[in-house]
Amino acid sequence: MTRVGVIGATGYAGAELVRILAGHPAVKLSVLTSRQYAGVPFHEIYRSFTGAVELECEAFSMDSVCDRTDIVFTALPHQLPMEIVPGLHANGKKVIDLSADFRFSDAGAYESVYTAHTAQDLLAHSVYGLSEVFTDRIKTADIIGNPGCYPTSVLLPLAPLVREGIVVPSAIIADSKSGVSGAGRGLSVASLYSEVAESFKAYKVAAHRHEPEMEEILSGLAGTAVDITFVPHLLPMSRGMETTLYAALSGDIADETLYECLADCYAGRRFIRISKTGRPPDTRNVRGTNYCDLGFVVDRDHGRLILMSAIDNLVKGAAGQAVQNMNIMLGLDEQAGLDLTPFPV
Repeated sequence: MTRVGVIGATGYAGAELVRILAGHPAVKLSVLTSRQYAGVPFHEIYRSFTGAVELECEAFSMDSVCDRTDIVFTALPHQLPMEIVPGLHANGKKVIDLSADFRFSDAGAYESVYTAHTAQDLLAHSVYGLSEVFTDRIKTADIIGNPGCYPTSVLLPLAPLVREGIVVPSAIIADSKSGVSGAGRGLSVASLYSEVAESFKAYKVAAHRHEPEMEEILSGLAGTAVDITFVPHLLPMSRGMETTLYAALSGDIADETLYECLADCYAGRRFIRISKTGRPPDTRNVRGTNYCDLGFVVDRDHGRLILMSAIDNLVKGAAGQAVQNMNIMLGLDEQAGLDLTPFPV
C-alpha cells in the first residue's frame, strides 16, 4: 500500500486531503505535519475526525518524511514548497504541490505575481495538474503543480474550445464567485463572519495573481496568446465556486457543435458533467465532491458564448483534484477515493 504524507495538514485544503485520503482504498496516511499544531492529534484540531484519523501532527523533518512516505502532498502557502520540494524530489519522492510554486513553466511569469523562485530548475520536471486535460503528462510526472480553484473553474470549460479555435482568444471575461474557505484558514479581518455575512463583493479586480496562470495554460492550448479579464468575488458561504465566462464565437457555430466539443474532450471522464439543456450549474450540486458541472448558452443576437461551471473549491479546486492526480500518477483507478455522492441539500 502506498504511503502518503500531507505537509501542512491543518489548513482547509490539507484537512480536505486528510478527509479524502483517510477513506482511500489504495493508500495509507503515514505523516501529517503542522508547524502550529506539532504534537497535537489531528482529531483534536478537527473533531469531526474522531475515530477516523488517529495520527498526530508533527513538525516537518525531511529525513523523517522521506523515510515514511512514497508520495507527498504539500498543502502550504506559496514560497514554502519551493524550499522543501527539491529535497523531496532528490530523495525520489513524487510530489503534488497545492501552492502556485510549480504551476508555471515560465519562472518570470510566476515571479511577476508572487516572489523570486528559488527552485527554477525543477519547473522543467513539473506538470500542470489539470487532470482531465494533461492526463498523459501527469502519468509520468514526478512533480505536479496542482491548479488553483479559480483556474480549475475557468480552464475546464474553456480548454476544449480554445484548443479547437471555437472562441476568439482575445477579450475573454471570467466572472467567478468563491466561498470564504478559498481564502484559507489564517486569521483575516476580511474573512470574519461579520465582514462576509449578508454581503457580496468583488476583489482584486483585473489584478488577481491567478490570471497569469490561466493565460499561460490557455495560450499553450490555443497556440496563440489568450487574454482574460478576471474578476473574482467573495460569497457569504463556506465552500463552493461558480464561474461564468463570456467569449466571442469564432463563427456561426451550432449549439450541438459546442456540446460535442466539450463532450468529446471529456468522454469517459467521470468528474465532468455537461448539461445539454443550458441549465446553469449550481454549487449545491457539487458540494463535497470532485465534480465539475458545466453548462452553456449562446447569445445569438451578439455572437457571444456564455459558459458556466460549478465546483467545490476545496475538492475539485484543491484536494480532490490533487488525489485524482495521485491516482493517475500511480496507475490507479482515477476515481479511487473520490467516488463521493453529492449531498441532496
